[in-house]
Amino acid sequence: MQGPATLEQLIEALRCLPGVGPKSAQRMAYHLLQRDRAGARHLALSLDRALEHIRHCLKCNNFSESEICHLCASGKRNPQQLCVVEMPTDLMLLEQTQAYSGMYFVLMGRLSPLDGIGPRDIHLDRLLARAQDGEVQEVILATNYTVEGEATAHYVGELLKARNIKVSRIARGLPMGGEIEHVDIGTLAQALIERRTLN
Repeated sequence: MQGPATLEQLIEALRCLPGVGPKSAQRMAYHLLQRDRAGARHLALSLDRALEHIRHCLKCNNFSESEICHLCASGKRNPQQLCVVEMPTDLMLLEQTQAYSGMYFVLMGRLSPLDGIGPRDIHLDRLLARAQDGEVQEVILATNYTVEGEATAHYVGELLKARNIKVSRIARGLPMGGEIEHVDIGTLAQALIERRTLN
């Protein structure tokens, strides 16, 4: 039995979230409408505000409310080092280690030909421009040690080395197949400290 069209649209809209199938979306919709209408309004307003005000930083590609994010605008960061990560969550975790004080570039993904994600989809043109800005002396590749993350690091590393840019890769203190998001801070700090130059 099908419910009202508006309810069906809400359920379908909730399915855009990762890991949310039809039953989960249905449970969420019913919960928001029956038990937490104030929460639903808050969610709708927050999403609307985020879509209106959040953009990508012109320098690091991370999410920001201004053209240049607070990290890129900080005079306390080392502009000679550029750490490349897949996602904003990876950047936040690296910051928590307090083992790195350089700049960042967030790819917002990783190369995955099977999923149709190529170099244009992860902003490699912007990364190359940033790495060749005259200030950057070393690019640290901090992509995940997954098949896609390794492929991305290799591809980016080759592009940068062809332009005579020093490239290093975070050390394998991270477990093979692991993702930065699920690693403890101590291991992550060690991986940054023990990074190696790619030959």
